[in-house]
Amino acid sequence: METKPRILYLQKILLERTDEENPLSTTQLINILNDEYGISAHRTTVTKDIAALQEFGMDIVTIHSTQSKYFVASRKFELPELKLLIDAVESSKFITKKKSETLIEKIHTMTSPGQVAKLKRNNYVVNRIKPDNEQIYYIIDAINDAINTGKQISFQYYDYTGLKKKVLKNKGEVYKLSPYKLLWCGDYYYVLGYSEKKSKVINFRVDRIASKPEILDKDIIPMPDDFDIENYTKEVFFMFSGEKVLVDLRCDNSLMKTMVDRFGEDVTTLAYDMTSFRIQTEVSASPTFSVGCLALMARYRYLHRKV
Repeated sequence: METKPRILYLQKILLERTDEENPLSTTQLINILNDEYGISAHRTTVTKDIAALQEFGMDIVTIHSTQSKYFVASRKFELPELKLLIDAVESSKFITKKKSETLIEKIHTMTSPGQVAKLKRNNYVVNRIKPDNEQIYYIIDAINDAINTGKQISFQYYDYTGLKKKVLKNKGEVYKLSPYKLLWCGDYYYVLGYSEKKSKVINFRVDRIASKPEILDKDIIPMPDDFDIENYTKEVFFMFSGEKVLVDLRCDNSLMKTMVDRFGEDVTTLAYDMTSFRIQTEVSASPTFSVGCLALMARYRYLHRKV
């Protein structure tokens, strides 16, 4: 068989089957080429092909001995990087369980079978909640296309009744949006854009969009000149709109890290006494902020709040 097909199959074998702990000898490579791909090869041709792959840029290490062995020493992603990717997928609250499993299997193909076992981590993510919207990839893809082409989108949105029944919000209302950004915040994915109906920038949870949005033949309304995404994220406080208020809280000293995580290091704080401090910041009065306050009620109290 011609050299090109042989060298490509040799590259495939080395990438998919070898690593530092699992090298393959020249004889093993010859046997795999012959048995699985019907390609005949000799020791000298395999050696030359490997040298050509090394010259091409593949990081192939040769273990010299009476029976030389070879393995791929580095790939596009190192093992710790792949572990981080898998952890992110497993922890994600906007990727469904089925899509997560498929994506993780694809990540496994980026390394050798010998290293895959090390990627199968026994992670436990507290309160891991997975959505059931299997169209999530198509939804994200459509939104991204609309952002890149500067077009508006339309879609329906899910909500829940008091009986926890999933229904289309506002009796199936079709929302129209000029999408600006896809934003990952607080474990969820959001699309941020301008609503003509509300005359302001708003956001939607991507996993609650009912189906693939329609990309409209209408240009987006440009982002307002005074709009700042970072400030918007802080004000809306994990992505829920509400009336903007200035809060003045007295917090237990143990909450300082929590407040910095929530509001950033530039938030205004003042010592109150030996065991507590004051924090003054502007937030949007929202269900999320109220629930967060209730969760921490034992360790803080309102000093002042005004619109």
